[in-house]
Amino acid sequence: MFTPLAIPLNNDTVTPGFLGFGVVIALGVALFFLLRSMNKQISRIEAPKEAELKQAEWERANPVPTDDEPAPTEPNGKAP
Repeated sequence: MFTPLAIPLNNDTVTPGFLGFGVVIALGVALFFLLRSMNKQISRIEAPKEAELKQAEWERANPVPTDDEPAPTEPNGKAP
């Protein structure tokens, strides 16, 4: 059955109180340190420059023949 409470509940008696305030403050402090750590990690990342990307793309498109591979020939069968 329903047991009546000693204190009637209304907007004046039900508040978040110090516990709720402490939880919000703790979340704010944790967020501050997480963001600071994230900024440090992001600043350590070295992104390749555009010239390096173009050079790598060119090297993939035009491979250098090694000693094991024959040099490319002209369509008529002669070496360039």
